[in-house]
Amino acid sequence: MEHLQPILEFIQHWYWIPLLLFYFGVISTILIENRNPTKTISWVLVIVFLPIMGLLLYYLFGQKFNKVKRIKRINQAQAIRLKKEWQHLEPYMEEDILHIATKIGSLSRVFTFLKNERLSSPTVGNKVALLINGEAKFPALLGSIRAAKHSIHLEYYIFELDGIGLQVLNALEAKAGEGVQVRLLVDSFGSPDLIKYMAKQAQSKILFKPFMPVTFTSLANSNYRNHRKIAVIDAAVGYVGGINISDRYINSEEGNNDAYWRDTAVKIEGPAINMLQIGFWNSWNLADGRPFLLSDGYLRSIPSDEKRGEAATSFVSSDPASAAPYNMEAILTAIGEADKKIQLVTPYYIPSDELATALQVAAAAGLQVELMLPEKSDSYIVQHASLSFIKPLLERGVQVYFYKKGFIHAKTINIDGKLSFIGTVNLDTRSFYINYEVAAVISDPELCSQLENQFDLDKLDSERMTLREWKKRKAWKRGLDSVCRLLAPLL
Repeated sequence: MEHLQPILEFIQHWYWIPLLLFYFGVISTILIENRNPTKTISWVLVIVFLPIMGLLLYYLFGQKFNKVKRIKRINQAQAIRLKKEWQHLEPYMEEDILHIATKIGSLSRVFTFLKNERLSSPTVGNKVALLINGEAKFPALLGSIRAAKHSIHLEYYIFELDGIGLQVLNALEAKAGEGVQVRLLVDSFGSPDLIKYMAKQAQSKILFKPFMPVTFTSLANSNYRNHRKIAVIDAAVGYVGGINISDRYINSEEGNNDAYWRDTAVKIEGPAINMLQIGFWNSWNLADGRPFLLSDGYLRSIPSDEKRGEAATSFVSSDPASAAPYNMEAILTAIGEADKKIQLVTPYYIPSDELATALQVAAAAGLQVELMLPEKSDSYIVQHASLSFIKPLLERGVQVYFYKKGFIHAKTINIDGKLSFIGTVNLDTRSFYINYEVAAVISDPELCSQLENQFDLDKLDSERMTLREWKKRKAWKRGLDSVCRLLAPLL
């Protein structure tokens, strides 16, 4: 032991040198990434003031790991594969956008944005149906699954092994046994019980894949989650929205809710489903699922002779390797073209500077801007961080409502009663920059009217917050909001 004594003494006196170099290396890496300045400063402060915990948090949630680089390569490869098809669709897309513009004017620029960024082709002739809560969505989804003849594709963040989860799973097994191609993709973080269950089902004919498995060696990549909730049946019917496969979304005796759960989804039929199908195909390939060709009956011909309705529909998807925060940019495009009213519903409001400014400017310019949030969130820190962003909105004339009946989990935007967003996208940093998200962009007078009516109904179960009432909040609560806000760029 005597020969180790000098080494121990050296470490005791000079340990700070390698530690300082290590910290310098980590902070330099953060700066070199050229990420959002606010986020950069937040991570540097976390690492400096929480020495060990800060490094651990950055390792788990802060780095842009090789996984993101791989996703970028896959995105680029898939874009190349779809380029020829996109060029073939170009004249039809231009024609559709001109048609949409005759109905909604400059709001059609949202569809132009999606086309120019090659995110999704705009389509007309779709049929859409608004689904309020799980009690409306699940019967419709089960009906579509049981009627399937060719294929069923499900991609969900949460898929529980509870009452409705087992109903859906049994229906999928039955259709797979009939020869229907059934593919089920779930997020590894959101659906651990289902993944364990499916690993034991050797006889299952469902083609099943967990998305980005979380193991001890991959904890650093656990930050990037597939938050999408979509279903595509027979390349003809699709479902998108905030409703996962879980009893908690059912407000009845079948559900296991402690409180009322308000959520929204949309059922879509028509040519738009091609884009939703391609989105699933991309996710399936990323998860290394058994390959399949889209040409094998998974796409409808364009132009389609199956006109289902009058809705113009497109989709906007984003992921951690997207070239830009496309969901946020599509929303900003719509807000910028709004003429009268903007209604937003979100369970989490931690906006980017761009979104916060756009809403404040819209209200100051005379538009009626209404934002609905839950009175009580399912995340304490996120709840208080969200509250810290409310005062500037109130000062500029935004009407803010807190939903009191239960937990409002819907993610919807309605612009002028002419254009709506319904999907999985929360108005927060995680949805814009980190998670895999998708939203349907729909122009349909009836659906937009229903969405506006639902907003008005939800206002009856809400309390409007005024600036005067806001200033009456206790100082310690406002202080807690501010402290939690410091973590906002990391949430």
